[in-house]
Amino acid sequence: MRLGSVWLLRGLKLPGAVCCRGMAKSKFEYVREFEAVDTCLPNCWVVVRVDGRNFHRFSEQHNFVKPNDIRSLQLMNRCAQNVMEELKDICLAYGQSDEYSFVFHKKSNWYKRRASKFMTHVVSQFASSFVFYWKQFFPDQPILYPPGFDGRVVLYPSEQNIKDYLSWRQADCHINNLCNTVFWTLVQRGGLTPAQAQKRLQGTLAADKNEILFSEFNINYNNEPLMYRKGSVILKKKVNETSKKIIKLEGEEEREVEVSRSRNQFAILHCDVIGDKFWEENPDIFSGES
Repeated sequence: MRLGSVWLLRGLKLPGAVCCRGMAKSKFEYVREFEAVDTCLPNCWVVVRVDGRNFHRFSEQHNFVKPNDIRSLQLMNRCAQNVMEELKDICLAYGQSDEYSFVFHKKSNWYKRRASKFMTHVVSQFASSFVFYWKQFFPDQPILYPPGFDGRVVLYPSEQNIKDYLSWRQADCHINNLCNTVFWTLVQRGGLTPAQAQKRLQGTLAADKNEILFSEFNINYNNEPLMYRKGSVILKKKVNETSKKIIKLEGEEEREVEVSRSRNQFAILHCDVIGDKFWEENPDIFSGES
């Protein structure tokens, strides 16, 4: 349709054209009223936890090493780092096995703090990164089908709540890894079937499992890699860099000067987060200065 010298083309965007922002007005717009309000409470830390969906079957079909596959854990770390690179309001992430938790700063107003946005952006970024980086960590193992991940959003009002949450996830890492380590040792080195190993471990405590590993297989669980026992923490650390630059001021000869600047660098740590030492060494996590 033409009005004077102005062309109105339905459905066609021309370079330089000014398009209306927002949703077009129509009689159907009432359906927006069915959208749920999912704004996260203000001044709370937002945690998004990503979990692999049916990863037991996925690990079997992709020949993961038992009880721990270093390739898979490093791939998970790379995916988590990519999520943090893309979503700047994340101040810390913790991962173990097939899960990763991302902590958004309590002052974040990202997407007006909509829980659905927090969850969908994190999960989709993580899942796409898993497929994108797969060949880098599994060069000899083709990915047979798309992996699935689910997510949840939980709010924590205090710093102590966040510390306790991460302590809970790390305690879970220790319990599960000790159990898996002794289970697969009984199968792979002890000659038991999975059913026999499960029956052998039924009702045992952590001390019993440690004793089986040490007395029967000469394995000191405390010497197992920290990544397996503690999981992985990813955070941003400020690093100072010094470089040399040639400058020339008016009326002076060229001279070389040192230029210093600070930038954020991602650090992947395998350490204890239950005690106070980690938090004392990384005070900027909660301050938001990192």
